[in-house]
Amino acid sequence: MSGTKNNYWIKSGIINILQNFSGTLINLAIFFVLVRLLTKNDYGVWGIFLQTVTILEIIRNGLIQSALIKFMSGSEKKEHSDIFSATLTISGSLTVLCILLNLIFAGYLSRLLKAPELEPMFHLYNIVFIFSGILTQFNCIEQANFKYTGVLFSGLARQSVLCLFLFVCLFFGIKTNLMTLVYVQILAVLVSIAISWAYVKNFISFSYRFSKNWISRIFHYGKYAFATSVSSILSGTIDQWMLAGIISPAASGSFNIAVRIGNLIDIPTNAVATIVFPQSSKRIETEGKEAIKYLYEKSVGTILAMVIPAIIFIYLFDGLIIKLLAGDKYADTVPILNITLLYCIFGPFGRQFGVIIDSIGKTRVTFIIVIVNTCVILTLNYFLIHRYGVIGAAYATLIANIFGFSISQVILWRELKVNALNAFVYAYRFYPEFINKYILKKADL
Repeated sequence: MSGTKNNYWIKSGIINILQNFSGTLINLAIFFVLVRLLTKNDYGVWGIFLQTVTILEIIRNGLIQSALIKFMSGSEKKEHSDIFSATLTISGSLTVLCILLNLIFAGYLSRLLKAPELEPMFHLYNIVFIFSGILTQFNCIEQANFKYTGVLFSGLARQSVLCLFLFVCLFFGIKTNLMTLVYVQILAVLVSIAISWAYVKNFISFSYRFSKNWISRIFHYGKYAFATSVSSILSGTIDQWMLAGIISPAASGSFNIAVRIGNLIDIPTNAVATIVFPQSSKRIETEGKEAIKYLYEKSVGTILAMVIPAIIFIYLFDGLIIKLLAGDKYADTVPILNITLLYCIFGPFGRQFGVIIDSIGKTRVTFIIVIVNTCVILTLNYFLIHRYGVIGAAYATLIANIFGFSISQVILWRELKVNALNAFVYAYRFYPEFINKYILKKADL
């Protein structure tokens, strides 16, 4: 049994780190080409577009994604069809709602953000949105069965199509525009669905059954996770939206570059969160809160062991990294990057807090914390951007992260007796443990 557990963590961890690492590298390559193909203003508009459509995806997926993984991974196989039918019903309804919202508010939002190019881009994205809903369902089913290979390859394919197109444009000197990039996204999501289906079809024995009981259960579980996801993504995009509205899309683009480099540091955070959630959902039922306490402290410690050296490296070579990736026209991003790196330390604590609290059924707590944190970010951004300009957005996010970290640790102490300092102890022990246990002896996590 211990060998099975160990194999799950090693294999799942490797696959998810590969997924996040390769995905981030492809995004970095896309970014590298885009800043050379697009003007500073158009790059800022593209960044705002991606953030906005991500919010639409979260609105649709946030209500069912965690619920589908949690309930399917912890239930008998005979109930899987009812669970899948319920999530399909909810997801389909939300897809229609989001498309209507897109059609109604696209013009207003594009004017508010001083980016008229956004309106036709938003309208065309509705096609991508329909297909991405199918892809999300497939990915969740695979994760609920503790498999991740299809998620890895379908995700890579979706990013690689756009990346390949951009490199062809750069190499042959072909001019492109923002609308063309959205058309390429349509092709990319279709390729991704085909790959995902090949991996997930064996897990689906499906006949649609309308179950009010399961729809109700999933909705009531997912409603706080949904609101948390929306609030969380809003808190991560408010700064760039406000920069575009208060200053210009170009200012938002400069800030976006610092955020993208910081996202490299989130690779282990996202990978560990993906494999911890289904395991924590299972362990709370079988081993109790003590196991969840250990899972939180150890997973955060493991992430910190990888994150801290990366932060130090980027600090040491910040100017060179910006110049290599974005060129001299984005030299003003260096001081912004140095501030964004500071709040990367708090990311692992916050992300795993949401994973653990959701897995023990206290999604309402996560929801409240994220809502409060979003209000703090909104308020701080308004005042600090007006006072300090672009770098004010970085200060606002740093202060909000410190605030959110403090509140979440108090809650974790009350619920699970978690001690944040233990995470740093596990981080210190990570490398000798990894060599001695995982490589030589293959001990359990």
